[in-house]
Amino acid sequence: MFVRTESLPQTPQQHMTVRVHTAIGSAVVLWRGDPRDADGQYLIEWTVDEDIHWGQNTRAASATEPELLQEGDRVIMSGCLHLTDDGAACLQIGHWSVLLDLASPVPSCMDGSWVRISVGSDSVALHPYQT
Repeated sequence: MFVRTESLPQTPQQHMTVRVHTAIGSAVVLWRGDPRDADGQYLIEWTVDEDIHWGQNTRAASATEPELLQEGDRVIMSGCLHLTDDGAACLQIGHWSVLLDLASPVPSCMDGSWVRISVGSDSVALHPYQT
């Protein structure tokens, strides 16, 4: 998926962050590309380093539309959840997928259902394919 990124003011102690703009919303996330290239349009891969805990940071969504938004220091992603055979999950958000690690079991009836995930901004990163 192509996204537009814009660099944000940084302090020396911070990891590089950008505001990512997509067709379904925007959020502040970590940038894993060259810091000099943080402003632009890129084909990216998303990673989420926070474990998914059903009933805590992940629950059934009331809407059946993909969404990306920022709420304070949290990134909210809504999409269709697909459970994998190896105990992980994949969240289909619009035209892209995000692989997730499950810290607690997700009810098997949720496979193929719409969910809403809330994770810390500092656990979501973009990896550009082209910089």
